[in-house]
Amino acid sequence: MTELARRGATAAGTRGRLHPAAHGSSGLGLALGALGIVYGDIGTSPLYALQTVFAIDNGAVRPTPADVYGVISLVFWSVTLVVSIKYVVFILRADNDGEGGVMALAALVRRILGSTGRRTATFMALGVFGASLFYGDSLITPAISVLSAVEGIKVAAPGLSEAVLPIGVAILTLLFASQRWGTHRVGRIFGPVMVLWFVTLAVLGLPEIIAHPGILKALSPTYVVTFTTDHPYTAFIAMGAVVLAITGAEALYADMGHFGRPPIRRAWFAIVFPSLILNYLGQGALILRNPSATENPFYLLVPSWARIPMVVLATLATVIASQAVISGAFSVSRQAFRLGFLPHLTIRQTSSKESGQIYVPAVNWLLFAGVLVLMLTFRSSSRLATAYGVAVTGTLLITTTLFLLVAATAWHWARWQLILTGVVIGGVELTYFAANITKVAHGGWLPLLIAAAVFTVMMTWQRGRAIVTTRRVKLEGTLSDFIDQLHADRIPRVPGTAVFPHPTSETTPLALRANVQHNHVLHERVVIVSVRSENVPHIEPAERITIDNLGYADDGIFHLTVRYGFQDEQNIPRALAQVRQLGGGELDIDPDTASYFLSRITIQRGNGTGLPAWRKRLFIGLAHNAASPALYFGLPEDRTIVMGSHVDL
Repeated sequence: MTELARRGATAAGTRGRLHPAAHGSSGLGLALGALGIVYGDIGTSPLYALQTVFAIDNGAVRPTPADVYGVISLVFWSVTLVVSIKYVVFILRADNDGEGGVMALAALVRRILGSTGRRTATFMALGVFGASLFYGDSLITPAISVLSAVEGIKVAAPGLSEAVLPIGVAILTLLFASQRWGTHRVGRIFGPVMVLWFVTLAVLGLPEIIAHPGILKALSPTYVVTFTTDHPYTAFIAMGAVVLAITGAEALYADMGHFGRPPIRRAWFAIVFPSLILNYLGQGALILRNPSATENPFYLLVPSWARIPMVVLATLATVIASQAVISGAFSVSRQAFRLGFLPHLTIRQTSSKESGQIYVPAVNWLLFAGVLVLMLTFRSSSRLATAYGVAVTGTLLITTTLFLLVAATAWHWARWQLILTGVVIGGVELTYFAANITKVAHGGWLPLLIAAAVFTVMMTWQRGRAIVTTRRVKLEGTLSDFIDQLHADRIPRVPGTAVFPHPTSETTPLALRANVQHNHVLHERVVIVSVRSENVPHIEPAERITIDNLGYADDGIFHLTVRYGFQDEQNIPRALAQVRQLGGGELDIDPDTASYFLSRITIQRGNGTGLPAWRKRLFIGLAHNAASPALYFGLPEDRTIVMGSHVDL
């Protein structure tokens, strides 16, 4: 092993495997950024949650003291149990190298149970379906949030009602166009806005609480019991809308990789949770004082002179709510790619400190197109509310199921702890899910349809990839046997250096095999390069590269393992230049004169029984649209040759 190899091995040992977010950069800046990105969704729920509760089923929930106390108590205990206890206290501990979200949780389960077996496959499929439901949520949240804020114009200036939809479309267009700047910069802008928003929520609620302090009785869980036992049907219907108060909990978890656990927890308990509860209590007190306020309790909390400024602030806040699910969708997409459920996506790192802060162009513009279709189809937040809830509650249940498995197998919780958590939190979520199933015929089918489509794509890619990989490995053959055969056949050598990007040193790059078979020659130097990503921001050049001569000291064939941090550009020519600068010895090559050979698999639809014909066509279409390795490895176009073979699917 060369000196560079020893340096690389040392680097692998000294560099931790923990994601930076797991260590928790918990300064004020990250907490402010977390406030601006993570809590936008749940933070804007007061805009429409109670309004929807009192509007469902033609006023089934009435503005009477019993119903108001019952609803506010439901909201408080739902937020406390599901968000504060389940997500902020427990679920945030269940990270996968610092990444959060249902896909990361499923990957953690796979790590615990092992990568093979029917049980593991079942839980992974459950995680994939949860992620698919989250994509449905990611489409509805921007549409309903922005529309609900802009609809405040109808209260403040009724003559401008027709402008609501165009304004909403324009705002979301600007939001999606700004994603290329990254959540790091966007969060710094949004953070102060959300501080103002949450302070305003608390300030709006306090006068009504002071004027009607009896509303504080709603914090007692006895009012939940009374409400559900005295009016079981009404309470069940109300739960279908009360769940709007906890939308954003899954986005909170999915966004953990952007900022880390400590900033998210501190922002929740110090600012977000108390502000939300004060505002909900204030809305409840207002409804008790003025039952007609159920028409729009949030904006009627606002003095008439401040309603236009409040529309502006609420619109900014709902833009930030949209950012929370967009960022979460980016994180889930990268996790799906890493786990083999999506093809290679172009992913741009937008922060030099946090690996979770990324921009995924394809996901961004697909979400934008979907959100526009929803806004132009439903045209109001009240209509969109009928489609909301099914995806959210489904994801909540799946997350709880996977979490209990982690708690049982990795954390070794006692049986009573598992049963208590499952009965209390799982029972609440199951009730919410059942209440929202009633919405399926009235719009709830939409997120389910989106989830079914995404789930089909992910499972098709995963299955097709497994089939293609098996057949490709068979075509490639072992690298050691191939090199032994080269020596036995005494293949003629030609001047120059040939570089073959390839994921492993175990098998032979198809481009190398094809070059030998068709041209019957081998370059003077052959360099097989495997790129690996580490969960640290940077790896120093001197610690980055490991060289292996593959058992022959003087045949000019080498294998390079190049490790990159998540902020490092994965540029193979630059890595070869660094080898030269660091004294590569026998591998002292000029990357500007080397030729680069990419192994390319052409996938053809065959007669195999692994997938039905329509799923084969879907997989081939996805494969054709995957990002090009030449682009993300920085290979020069004029010296890159694509060679390979075909595989029948």
